[in-house]
Amino acid sequence: MKVSSRFRSIVVAVIAVAGVSFASAAHADSGTIRFAIYKAAFFVGGAGGDGTLTFHGRRYPISVGGISGGLAFGASKTYFHGTVRHIRRAQDVTGVYGAAGGGGAVGEGAQVIVMTNGKGAQLELSGRQVGLQINADISGMSITVQ
Repeated sequence: MKVSSRFRSIVVAVIAVAGVSFASAAHADSGTIRFAIYKAAFFVGGAGGDGTLTFHGRRYPISVGGISGGLAFGASKTYFHGTVRHIRRAQDVTGVYGAAGGGGAVGEGAQVIVMTNGKGAQLELSGRQVGLQINADISGMSITVQ
């Protein structure tokens, strides 16, 4: 049975694309992140903070800012820590992350969240929240690697 050159070209192209996709996924890496963020809200809220990204043994300072809207009021400080996945370089963490959620703290509470930015960086965070904060809102967070 003779295989046409057109079919052979298609097979070679598919294998090449699959190989490139696999190679790029294999080179994606992970790091750790920790930051503290202050939040204040009365229906519309604002947040800001700073922290550190650790990637390939290097520490990078980060700044965090954000807004939220919905049913939210109070003030709190949250200490987040977790893992950043699917990054190739530290700058891939820079971007806007969105989330919808709810929670609260009277004195002290816990937070867990998973978010992804436009570059595919995924944050898996947990944290301890201190303050008086009640929220059921949509929020956005911007992280900048400095």
